[in-house]
Amino acid sequence: MLTTAEFFQLTQWAGITTLVVAILAIAGFIFKWGVRFQLVGVTGFMAVLTGGLFALSLVPIVRTVVPGAVRYSVVYDNGATQAVISIPPTITETELEATLRQAANDLYSYGRLGREQDQLNIRARTVIHPKLGVSQPLYLGDVRRSLRNREDEQIQIEIFSDKFAKLPKSSA
Repeated sequence: MLTTAEFFQLTQWAGITTLVVAILAIAGFIFKWGVRFQLVGVTGFMAVLTGGLFALSLVPIVRTVVPGAVRYSVVYDNGATQAVISIPPTITETELEATLRQAANDLYSYGRLGREQDQLNIRARTVIHPKLGVSQPLYLGDVRRSLRNREDEQIQIEIFSDKFAKLPKSSA
C-alpha cells in the first residue's frame, strides 16, 4: 500500500503532466489542430486525477491489524449501528476476541449514522449443521464500540462461551 509521501510524489508528477497536456491543448487551439478538443478532455481528466491523488496524500490510509484475528465476512451491515460478521466454525474464544476487535476497527467509519444510538454493535456468527440438510446460525459473540471516537478505549466485547459447546469438534 502506498504511503502519503508516495501519493504526494505521484501528485507532483500528475500535476506536471496536467500542465504539459494543458499547454498542448492551448497550442492545439492556436494552431487549430484536429485533436484540440480531445486535449481539453485529457486536461480535465488529468486535473481530476491530480486532485484525487492530492487528497490521498493528505489523508493517511491506515489499517490496523489485530494479531490472532481470523478472516471474516460481513454478511449484514445497515450502514448505521448494526453489523453481522460470519466466522468459521473452527474458531476459538481467543481468536473470536481478536476477530471482534479487528471487525470493530475495520467497520468503524465517520459516515455511519447513529441517530438514536451512539454505538456500533457487531455480532459474530457461524453456521452449524445439526442434521443433514439443516443449517442453523449460531451467534458466538458481539462487540460494541463508539460511533464518534476512532480511538475508542471503551470497546465492550462479549463472548458467549456456552455457545462454543454447540460447535462441531475438529478432527485435527
